[in-house]
Amino acid sequence: MTSPRFGLAVAASLMAMSTAGAASAQATSERPALLNQLVECRSLTDSGARLDCYDRASEALDAAERQGEVVVVDRAQVSETRRQLFGFDLPSMPSFITRGETEERLDAIETTLVRASQAGDGKWTFRLANGSTWSQIDSGRVRFRNREGEAVRIRRAALGSYQMVFDGSRAVRVRRQ
Repeated sequence: MTSPRFGLAVAASLMAMSTAGAASAQATSERPALLNQLVECRSLTDSGARLDCYDRASEALDAAERQGEVVVVDRAQVSETRRQLFGFDLPSMPSFITRGETEERLDAIETTLVRASQAGDGKWTFRLANGSTWSQIDSGRVRFRNREGEAVRIRRAALGSYQMVFDGSRAVRVRRQ
């Protein structure tokens, strides 16, 4: 099970760029300076000089990645992070993550219930198998089977709100915690 804090840490990692020269690299291109240096090695015609250039640039890029100055993620990791962060009010993903494609909008998730508890005011808090926690924000009565493994669907609703539906239940307005 993944915690919401893990999801936020992943989002922060996704937004991290190379600290050395990242501002200037961002101003002229969407690539970090270290990646540009590696790519520029291709323009060298002398084989020995090109190899030396690749060796230096790849070592610098590898060291920066190991130290956390550059983060490399693939599309599958980006998609999974979007799923983990569903329901949080965050800015859209930076353009370097969605380069060459339109940002996919996740409109709903499906998971299962781990546990639900009711507060003194009659509102429910739902803990789900994907690690997220959601709280009821409307005052309507909720009818569902409060058992682990119960199927849950959460979808975007109007004006930035979310609705949770259990099999056969009415939609419950919820907020991610």
